[in-house]
Amino acid sequence: MSPWREFFILNEPIVLFVYGQVFFLLGLAIIWQSRRHSQLDLARSLGWLGVFGLAHGLHEWGAIFIPIQAEYLSQVWVDILLLVRVCLLALSFACLFQFGVETLRPFYPNLPWLQLIPAGLLLVWFSAFMWASQATQLDPAQLLVRADIWARYLLGFFGALVAALALRQQTRQLARLEELSQIGRIFSVASLALVSYAIFAGLLVRPASFFPANVLNSDTVINWVGLPPEVLRSLVGLVLVVSIVRGLQIFEVEVDRRLERMEQAQILQAERERVSRELHDGAIQTVYTAGLIAESIRKKMGHHDPLRARLDQVISALNHAIRDLRQFITELEPGPPGSNLVKGLRSLAEDPRLQSLIKVNVTIDCDDDDLFSQTRTTHILAIVNEAISNVLRHAQARNIWAVAERCNDQLKVTIADDGIGLPETYAPGFGLRNMRDRARILGGTLHLEPRPPQGFQVVLLVPWEDPR
Repeated sequence: MSPWREFFILNEPIVLFVYGQVFFLLGLAIIWQSRRHSQLDLARSLGWLGVFGLAHGLHEWGAIFIPIQAEYLSQVWVDILLLVRVCLLALSFACLFQFGVETLRPFYPNLPWLQLIPAGLLLVWFSAFMWASQATQLDPAQLLVRADIWARYLLGFFGALVAALALRQQTRQLARLEELSQIGRIFSVASLALVSYAIFAGLLVRPASFFPANVLNSDTVINWVGLPPEVLRSLVGLVLVVSIVRGLQIFEVEVDRRLERMEQAQILQAERERVSRELHDGAIQTVYTAGLIAESIRKKMGHHDPLRARLDQVISALNHAIRDLRQFITELEPGPPGSNLVKGLRSLAEDPRLQSLIKVNVTIDCDDDDLFSQTRTTHILAIVNEAISNVLRHAQARNIWAVAERCNDQLKVTIADDGIGLPETYAPGFGLRNMRDRARILGGTLHLEPRPPQGFQVVLLVPWEDPR
């Protein structure tokens, strides 16, 4: 017996424990990763990979703990535990298969029956296992060995290959996006690890009297390389875990991209408002003044003055320019005059892009028929939008509470969160100064204060009636 083989035989419990722990950590890493707000197709299928890791880790740990429990339990209970262990193996492979199928579904929308294959194969495996237990003369130990082998052949081998193909397709899709290309390469490594796993876990089975288990099995590998399959599976599993965990960064990148798009939309809207104000207070007033000057000159001309007709053309052109500028200003404004503030607040807080990033709780204690001027509505919504953006960028919060209510003759808008609050070294930035400037324009006040027991809140108080 080679030194390597003797070493691994003596330390088999440690090898099995590490092997099980590798896959159990894979499952925990995926389960702990929050994906409920993600819009990526991968997010909807990744849970199957997490269940595979947990179930497969428990299966491997069973090889350690069941022999220990056998000293204290009857043979009937030991047989039940061994049956549960082999069922966990088949279930884990079926989940791996389902992960691959669900990940491939968006690429093959015309093949809806694909999602039924893993469950169908699991049912075939279980039915064959139950039939063999009744119709053959195999003892329980031989029956469990064959169940283990066919679970690997039928579910493990094909499941790992399909999962590898699915991650390869994800790699190609992500490679088209520059900011996600690096994560795509990480998934490419995971795909190669799954191909290796299909060989080491799906084809390297226990020795049996039928082909190919009588030719390619764990004893053959030990004779060839001196290492048991569990060691090879552990190494491949470690590569798979590291690559998948690093690949989970894709969800953080997705959140960053959404925040960036929201910030760009906010900047664009602020720029539109600035241009609209400058056109209204600057260019249109200048053109209007030029028109008044031209009309005053026209009144001093005689009816038969040869320049009178040309001046009429100038006045007509200036009036046309004023109409065009007013139309342009109207198109720049986000809504019609007299916008409904309540609907605007509700629409802002219930924006799907926002809801996909954080849970927003909206309470509006105002009448839907209450109308504010377009200017006031724009300023209030801009303050609320900036407050929510600050929560998303800095607060590390799970929830936002947006409350709008009428308090006597004032509108009170509160944006609260359950995040980390303001740091001691906080310095007001452009966003906060802009919010306070808008509050002053509205004739109101803006308060920043802690929210017990945790978090922070922004309180805006604005006179209910539009000041004249």
